[in-house]
Amino acid sequence: MIQIKTGRDGIRMSMFPKDAMRVLKETSRTFYIPITFLQKELKHAVASAYLVFRAIDEIEDHEELANDVKSTILMQVSELFKQPFDNETYVKILGRTKDQMPEVTLRLGEWLQACPKDVLPIVANAACEMATGMAKWAKENWEIRTREDLDNYTYYVAGLVGVMLSDLWEYYGEEKTDRELAIGYGRGLQMVNILRNEKEDLDERGISFVPDGWSRTELFEYAEENLAKADEYMKSLHKKTILLFCRLPLTLAHKTLKAMKEGREKMTRAEVEQTVEEVQLH
Repeated sequence: MIQIKTGRDGIRMSMFPKDAMRVLKETSRTFYIPITFLQKELKHAVASAYLVFRAIDEIEDHEELANDVKSTILMQVSELFKQPFDNETYVKILGRTKDQMPEVTLRLGEWLQACPKDVLPIVANAACEMATGMAKWAKENWEIRTREDLDNYTYYVAGLVGVMLSDLWEYYGEEKTDRELAIGYGRGLQMVNILRNEKEDLDERGISFVPDGWSRTELFEYAEENLAKADEYMKSLHKKTILLFCRLPLTLAHKTLKAMKEGREKMTRAEVEQTVEEVQLH
């Protein structure tokens, strides 16, 4: 089982869940709300897992770091998840980039420490795999050429999150789910994000996640195919709190896809708020 070693400052355990939930709310309104639906232990596990993933994601997405720097950092961080996590080593890995990193990334060790110990290996293993995959794609400048490339990338950044969540559902809620459908759930949400941010990614980062020869038509089809798997995944869930957690991001993804098909960039704030209310009343 993974352990945490800390520096002289230690890890501020007393700040979870309140402080962790603050950072979570600041980094993702989409997932903050459904996480609050979950029961205490599971809520803490999913919240800390999300913060760990977001910490890694911020390294991959950093606009000022060279790709080889990102790749090196991410590979070294992935190795940290295989052994007792040493916060001092982590700070050394970040090196000069430390001053450019957001709070959620700098406090990675705290999010691991906040995770319930019984499920820490599940979260750490997923984070290790994610960091490895992100390192690979950063090195390759996210050059998505084929559908297989897109499948590979979306698995690392989202599909494996679906698998990790399923492992947590099984541990806490006795929910048994299909691995491929869990991956489809993650992929579907990710593809909606890719469609929504396609122009921004190209203009600001010079990156395209579109396979050669694909238009937005194929991207929409890919998203719909995976969201259909997500809909199937939902049928295997029975516990109300877990259903609520999964239903909100999925409903928002379906509605966002519909809005984009209608030529809009995204849902309005009013539509999002109405969807949150509808899901909670379902």
